[in-house]
Amino acid sequence: MLRRLHPDQPASFAFSPENQKWAEAQMTKYPEGREASAIIPLLWRAQEQEGWLSRPAIEFVADMLNMAHIRALEVATFYFMFQLQPVGSAAHVQVCGTLSCMLCGAEDLIEVCKEKISPTAHTVSKDGKLSWEEVECLGACANAPMAQIGKDYYEDLSSERFAELIEDLRNGSAPVPGPQNGRFSVEPAIGLTSLLEGEGAGSAVNKSVALAKKFKDTIKKIDGTEANLSVNWEKQ
Repeated sequence: MLRRLHPDQPASFAFSPENQKWAEAQMTKYPEGREASAIIPLLWRAQEQEGWLSRPAIEFVADMLNMAHIRALEVATFYFMFQLQPVGSAAHVQVCGTLSCMLCGAEDLIEVCKEKISPTAHTVSKDGKLSWEEVECLGACANAPMAQIGKDYYEDLSSERFAELIEDLRNGSAPVPGPQNGRFSVEPAIGLTSLLEGEGAGSAVNKSVALAKKFKDTIKKIDGTEANLSVNWEKQ
């Protein structure tokens, strides 16, 4: 699939002071002259800061790493995790459309996106808050259909529940991720049929959901303020 840069580009890009410090620390992981190995984490940080990767952002990162601009463009256009067009200010919704999810109702979720966000993928909603796309398998087949929103998975979705999630996001809420039908994790929909000894003895939600609730960062952009930056590697 041919991926092109968006026709409307900002005039410039710069990391925030916190993200600049983070990026420079990442570069110290690699031997002198091999700093270009940090291209993917730095591009990802730029995307997290702005929501998408603009040409000025790609070229800024390339200059930091002493790379030819075309080399950074090759990376950014190759990996589908990099968004090359503006996304919603509140959230970008990625609906899995591969086999298990398609059989379990992904097409219905896509119709919800078309109705609630935009008739076409990679198009920001009229209020500027949301965008969506269909993606390949996200590896949560046992909880199909599902979607990734921000950093987390929303699983066992129905059309009705998915529509509610989208409205919550539009209104500024960060819905609790994980299974949306009451399931704990990936056990059978009818309930556990084996390993019954520990049933009901632990947390009401699985570990991934518990961490999302603790940090409240499901759709929060990474801005360098999440934790004190530590560099645990030193050039010898």
